[in-house]
This record gives sequence, structure tokens and C-alpha cells, in this order.
Amino acid sequence: MRVEVLGGLERRRRWSQDDKARIVEETLAPGAKVTEVARRNGVAASLVFTWRRQARTSEQVVPSFTPVQIAVAASTEETAKLLPTVDGRVRSPAAARTGLIEIDLGNRRCIRVDAHVDPEALARVLDVLGRR
Repeated sequence: MRVEVLGGLERRRRWSQDDKARIVEETLAPGAKVTEVARRNGVAASLVFTWRRQARTSEQVVPSFTPVQIAVAASTEETAKLLPTVDGRVRSPAAARTGLIEIDLGNRRCIRVDAHVDPEALARVLDVLGRR
């Protein structure tokens, strides 16, 4: 059995930012294990985990712009797919017409009428539904 006696004061090692980044980068390789990378570099695995956490939190998110093009829908069906109703259902192609009025009665009941509806007929329908 061999015993090694270290003389003098034990000092903490100082790791440069480049060394920390290199070791953390090694742990991010596919199939890499933090404990093996730490052992290979003579570092405690807990310290490498700390460096990884610090690297995640120190990454600054830089806002960027993405080019956008606005195109006119080719048909009313495409417009209907883009415009969901209040309850999350997709509107029918008729719903994309201009002047369409959608009346949500609650309890999953909805009335859709266009600009050419007869006001008296609509009033009668609403009156009957209101009594239910």
C-alpha cells in the first residue's frame, strides 16, 4: 500500500473562463457524461454542474427580427381557417363573408346571420330562443 503525504498548504485551483467553457462544452457532446469529463479534467463533478448552470443563466437572449410577408387569402375557406370563433371552433366558409353577425347564446349555441337578414324574423327567432 502506498501513502502520499502532501506538504504545504492546499490551495484552491483557479479556473479561467476559457477552461470552464471548454469543460462545459465537452459535457454537451452527444453521449458525454459529466462525471467522466470532470474526472478527466481533475474537477469535481458538482463544480462542473455548477458551471453548466451558470452558463445557462449567463446566456443573454438577444432579440431579433424575422421577416414577415402578409399575403391576401386566396379564398374565403383559407380566411375561415385563420379566424377562430369565440369558443375556439373554426368558422365555416360562410363566416368569412362581410357583414356577418355571430350571436353567441351560450351553452354551445350560436346564431350566424349576414347583413341581409330580415330584422323581424331575427327578432322572432331570438325571442323564441330567449324563452328556452
